Amino acid sequence: MSLYNPSRDQARQFLFDAWAKFKQQSVLTDLEKIAVEVIQMHPEYHAILDAPERYMTQQYFPEMGETNPFLHISLHLSIIEQISINQPIGIAQVYATLLEKYKDKHLAQHDVLDCLAETIWHAQRNNCGLDSAHYLGLLHQKIGTV
Repeated sequence: MSLYNPSRDQARQFLFDAWAKFKQQSVLTDLEKIAVEVIQMHPEYHAILDAPERYMTQQYFPEMGETNPFLHISLHLSIIEQISINQPIGIAQVYATLLEKYKDKHLAQHDVLDCLAETIWHAQRNNCGLDSAHYLGLLHQKIGTV
């Protein structure tokens, strides 16, 4: 598996494996521990992660109102990493402000996740790279500093 650019199936397999290891009380890697923490915040995804044979190749269609649980969890993992290294610069402070506002990690992460998802959509629509200034602008709107 490519660490920096896993395929869809590799990314899904990682989540299935981390969840299975957690349920079997096996030793988890640091990244698996973070993934399991996110998964635990989303009980609505547990049955999916319990059935890799059924959901490994499942398609999700946002235009039909479907949320892709694997994408959602992966976005959480992305923002947790971004916050831990403060990249883009300023995201850690925005997150701290959101955490103070909500007093809830999950709600604070969802505000950041919404901004990341919109930034990714913007990049895809415009066929360009991720615009960190746009991303930070959206984040600052969330905390009311724009």
